[in-house]
Amino acid sequence: MKIPQHRGPVSSLLLQILGQNDLSTDLTELNEVATQALSDSDILCDEDLQLCLFALYELHYGGFERVSDQWEWHPGLLAFRARLETAFEARLRDAVGELPAIADTADQVAAQLFELAGSSTGPSVSEFVLRHATVEQVKEFLIQKSIYQLKEADPHTWAIPRLTGRGKSALVEIQYDEYGSGSAGKMHSELFATTMAGLDLDSQFGAYIDEIPAITLASVNMMSLFALHRRLRGAVAGHLAIYEMTSSIPSARYARGLRRLGFQSPVTDYFDEHVEADAVHEQIAGRDLAGGLIEEDPELGPSIFFGAHAVCFIDDLLGRWQMEAWEQGRSSLRSKELIR
Repeated sequence: MKIPQHRGPVSSLLLQILGQNDLSTDLTELNEVATQALSDSDILCDEDLQLCLFALYELHYGGFERVSDQWEWHPGLLAFRARLETAFEARLRDAVGELPAIADTADQVAAQLFELAGSSTGPSVSEFVLRHATVEQVKEFLIQKSIYQLKEADPHTWAIPRLTGRGKSALVEIQYDEYGSGSAGKMHSELFATTMAGLDLDSQFGAYIDEIPAITLASVNMMSLFALHRRLRGAVAGHLAIYEMTSSIPSARYARGLRRLGFQSPVTDYFDEHVEADAVHEQIAGRDLAGGLIEEDPELGPSIFFGAHAVCFIDDLLGRWQMEAWEQGRSSLRSKELIR
């Protein structure tokens, strides 16, 4: 993807550094400016800092045009990223708070996760899309989702070599489906690209990065935070478990909402696929992935449930962001120009 536009002093310096491709660049000023930003803002909704995290994580995925791949493991940038991650993780842990007692059998773990998945009190974006959303609002919704869905499954794949036994097998089974069961055209990321194209949107990853707000970036950055740290392997498993458990019913609503607006297959295929796939995946993720890991290693329990609770917290915030914008008659994006 192309380098995004900066959103403040920290991302301005970071993106300039990445664009210069001089790996000997002194990062002192970058760290000094970040220190001020970290002390002055809530990292969860800070446009400047969340964009920095996104850019640093993206170096481990597809990278950026005209940016050297050598930045991926640059010691100075890794140290800078760690400072942002420390603040981000602390904010998430503070939001999640004290965790409940965790069961010790796979079936009980799954039951606890299903209860958590059904406990959201936030506004339902899927209900709104089903009954009320305009085509333009659906476009906004797809743009918000695109920053993850166009590389769907990639963050969770980092966890595969970090898990063992039943949990590892369960994760591989889920990921095999996510990547199209061996058929490139059936990869969920490809199906989502088809949905976007069907609504005349640019389906290239990152095409709308400058339109995506901090809270959406935070939801994606959280995946990478959990996935890229072995100590948080439980959190990424819990993240995936809740993702699968909260996907099937909303996907059915999204598909019906698209049909209400006159769209049919292949535009609806992405959501239709998730109705069936995630109904199966939620059982595998709850019992075999999360539950299997806890049966094998009970010490992973707190990390798994931290990841699961963090998903619910961020998803509720993101849902409120979108619904408040639409209820007030404004865009849920940072600007509307690129989708008119």
